[in-house]
Amino acid sequence: MATIRVQTADFSIGAEYAVLLAGRTDIGGLASFIGTVRDSAKGRPITAMTLEHYPGMTEAAMTRIAAEAARRWDLLGITLIHRVGTLHPGDNIVLVLAACAHRQAALDATGFLIDWLKTKAPFWKKETFVDGTESWVEARADDEQAADRWA
Repeated sequence: MATIRVQTADFSIGAEYAVLLAGRTDIGGLASFIGTVRDSAKGRPITAMTLEHYPGMTEAAMTRIAAEAARRWDLLGITLIHRVGTLHPGDNIVLVLAACAHRQAALDATGFLIDWLKTKAPFWKKETFVDGTESWVEARADDEQAADRWA
């Protein structure tokens, strides 16, 4: 079972957990990652982050990586939700849930999925600083190195 959504609306972490676990007794491990908007970037305070994507392509890419994670870790359920639009400090950006029979597989799959979303998913992020200037977020070498461990 995979839930994959790109949306502007916020999500409820508790509600998404409940959907994934509903009536299931075969899940022994459920791992999660929740990403939120920080209040600063590059040492400067921000007022907003705008996330853009290419509709259709983004969901297809997320579906492919969810299938790869399920193949690698025998997942019993996956939830990938990524928000787009203008978000503010403290807002949720991304939710990754991975359910497996055992905890280590769930933890590993969650790491794989968020590393992939961070480095390979077709999202573009622009930060708006308190002085009104804006800057597109560049890829970070440490994110790429983290993703390389799954190759």
